[in-house]
Amino acid sequence: MPHASEGAIETRGLEPVPEDERTGHVRQLFPTWVAANISVLLLTMGAGLIVFNGLNFWQVLTVAVAAPVVSYGIVGLVSLAGKRGGSPGMALSRAVFGQRGNLFPGTLIWVARWGWETINAVTGAYAVLTVLDLVFGVKRNTPLIVITLLLFVACTFLVSGLGIGALRVCSTWSTYLFGAFSVLVLVYLVAHTDWSAVFDRPAGSTAMMVAGIGTVAAGGISWVPSGPDFTRYLPRSASGRAMVGSTVGGAGIVVLPMVLMGAVMAVGTPDLAKAQDPVSFIGELLPAWISVPYLLIALVGMLLINSMSLYSAGFTAQTLGIKVPRAWAVSVNAVISLVLGFLLMVVATSFIGSFISFLTLLAVAFSAWIGVFGVDMLRRRTYDGAALMDTTRTSAYWYRGGFAWSAMAAWGTALVVGLLFTRVDWFSGPFAGTWAGENGLGWVITTVVAAALYAVLPRERTTAPAATPAEEEKLSV
Repeated sequence: MPHASEGAIETRGLEPVPEDERTGHVRQLFPTWVAANISVLLLTMGAGLIVFNGLNFWQVLTVAVAAPVVSYGIVGLVSLAGKRGGSPGMALSRAVFGQRGNLFPGTLIWVARWGWETINAVTGAYAVLTVLDLVFGVKRNTPLIVITLLLFVACTFLVSGLGIGALRVCSTWSTYLFGAFSVLVLVYLVAHTDWSAVFDRPAGSTAMMVAGIGTVAAGGISWVPSGPDFTRYLPRSASGRAMVGSTVGGAGIVVLPMVLMGAVMAVGTPDLAKAQDPVSFIGELLPAWISVPYLLIALVGMLLINSMSLYSAGFTAQTLGIKVPRAWAVSVNAVISLVLGFLLMVVATSFIGSFISFLTLLAVAFSAWIGVFGVDMLRRRTYDGAALMDTTRTSAYWYRGGFAWSAMAAWGTALVVGLLFTRVDWFSGPFAGTWAGENGLGWVITTVVAAALYAVLPRERTTAPAATPAEEEKLSV
């Protein structure tokens, strides 16, 4: 039976979860990462692979398989830190960057979450508007946009504020419902698609296929720092291989069919990927008896995605020194996503262009942290819980002036180098025209540079107690 801290309303914040409260099970990760990917945006991304990248069906299949394996494989590996330290990812990051140094990647990741939460809130609001139009014939207008966006963000705040227990319950049920209706949509597409048109498409360039993998993988990359947030209630004895497998399997079982369905839809409806509204096309391509319940279930999925993001964002805000309970810290990002969502729905002229540009920059921003944190995980098996929570000079993770300078140097350098190879609608690095830039590998370069630099730079000294041989064996993957 779960402890009160992970029950109806979770009260635990950044502090490590005690051993007697680690009642989670690895199998719970599967529906968690299914729920994290229940978004119709995957359909739009699949369509983009056809329309923008010019790929054929088999290349899209390659992208749809490779992207979740790469991105959620990294999520699963970094999640191992959660069972080792029992704290959220950005709290554990203090051991890597120092108590003050962690504020820099923490702030960037927190700000990046604003964009992700905004994209999801806007997509959820569009889903509500589409259902209102299909069922009641109610056309969208500015007041209705504001109301639907406000309702979506409010529901997100409610679920994320309840904590991990509520997220687990909602994730499990949404997995069953979304899976059932996705099968129904697949059956309909199989029966009504011109498959000769789908399979007769010529192949696109390898560069566009590699870039497509990066675009689809960016969504998973954004979850990497949050991975430990959902594994900190697992016992230290939990299987690392099973954790990674459940993470990749949960994400892949959604990403693969959704991206393929979007690609199949785009063959007959090329304008799908260019639409300002990323949701209403579902009502145009599917009969109402399928599209309405499917959109409602997808709406629940997008609500869960944003709730999970806000759940982790609350921890990130606390690591930045915002002295409020986690549930209140969540409200900061909720308000920000509401304001930015309004601007995207009412003011912006291109949703999909903004979305792809955001994903590209998001991957670079998170990859610098991933490279440094990943190398540190290879060196570290334990975390000093007291030192993580001690933000003063007495902390074992204070290092020099509160900074782990080797980690900071690797992180900052990698971030700059990655941007040099990155191109989006409104920004282009000087090396974006190179082979790596054309293949959308800016985020890969960022990860490699961060990891390589941190691996060769001198390691910061810490006064944290060393693990005993028995503990090393117990905490190994």
